[in-house]
Amino acid sequence: MRTTLRTTGVAIRAMLVFTVVLGVGYMLLITAIGQLAFPAQANGSLIRSADGDVVGSSLIGQSFTDADGAPLARYFQSRPSAAGDGYDAGASSGSNYGPENDDLIAAIGERQATIADLDGVAAGEIPADAVTASGSGLDPDISVAYALVQVDRVAGARGLDAAEVRDLMERSIRPRDLGFVGEPRVNVLELNLALDAR
Repeated sequence: MRTTLRTTGVAIRAMLVFTVVLGVGYMLLITAIGQLAFPAQANGSLIRSADGDVVGSSLIGQSFTDADGAPLARYFQSRPSAAGDGYDAGASSGSNYGPENDDLIAAIGERQATIADLDGVAAGEIPADAVTASGSGLDPDISVAYALVQVDRVAGARGLDAAEVRDLMERSIRPRDLGFVGEPRVNVLELNLALDAR
């Protein structure tokens, strides 16, 4: 009986010590390291407007559309999103449609027609990322090719020279990660904020 009580007491004390050390202490240590070494990333990679308001995250895409869902011509457009009603960070997911799925093929056709009409380009000039959602549905970046397709429209809608908008877009290009992983890309929110700041 005494051995059982003693063993139970040791187990309870060990559980309390490990709860404090691993459940509280470890969490505080990792939070402190994140805040000291990587404060921007630890706080969500937030992007602020010129007046300091948080307008989004560099890690989560968002739409640039009017109240009816029509693309705003003065802004570069993001990839399509299958996350919830679009760019819903609480419902991150792709459509899970295979390449032969009729719904996916129809959606791609509709998106191609919309972009061809909006940007005045042939359907064959529209890159794949312009008409397909990413796996997460939250991709904040577009390909350089898709950004180039949109330059003339954005410049016209803003009354700017196309070369000026293209130069701003090219300065916004992020290189491949580590120099070889992925493709060069453009963060849409950051580019649109840079345009608004002109």
